[in-house]
Amino acid sequence: MGDKKAAEKAAEKAVEKATEKVPAPLGAPFGAEVLDRLFVTVQARKGADPETSYTAKLYSRGTAKIAQKVGEEAVEAILEAVRGDKAALAAESADLLYHLLVLWADLGLDPAEVWSRLAQREGTSGIDEKKSRKA
Repeated sequence: MGDKKAAEKAAEKAVEKATEKVPAPLGAPFGAEVLDRLFVTVQARKGADPETSYTAKLYSRGTAKIAQKVGEEAVEAILEAVRGDKAALAAESADLLYHLLVLWADLGLDPAEVWSRLAQREGTSGIDEKKSRKA
C-alpha cells in the first residue's frame, strides 16, 4: 500500500513538474492526468467480459496481440504525420496512447515509472541521453 502511495506521489510530482513548464492550453486540463485516469479505467477492464469491452477483448488475446495493436497504431500515426493531417494525427495518436496504456497494464508497468523516466531526462540533450544508454 505504501509503495502505491509513493508511486502516486511520484506521478503527481512528475505531472506538476511537467505542466509548470508547459504553456496553456497544454498545461491544463490536458496531459498526463488524462492518461493516468484512462490507465485506471484500462486496468479495471482486466476482469471485464470480452464480449462487452474492447479492452477486455485485447487482454484476452494476449500480450503479443496488444503489442501488435500498438505497432499498427504507431504506423497509422506516422502515416497521418507524413500526410500532414493534424486532426487525423491527433486521433491516431490518441489510439496509440490508449493501446500503449493497455500494453503497460498488461505487463504491470505503472505510468508513474514512465513519467519518472521522462522527468529524469528533462533538460538533457537527446544526443547525450542516447550516449548514456550505450555506456
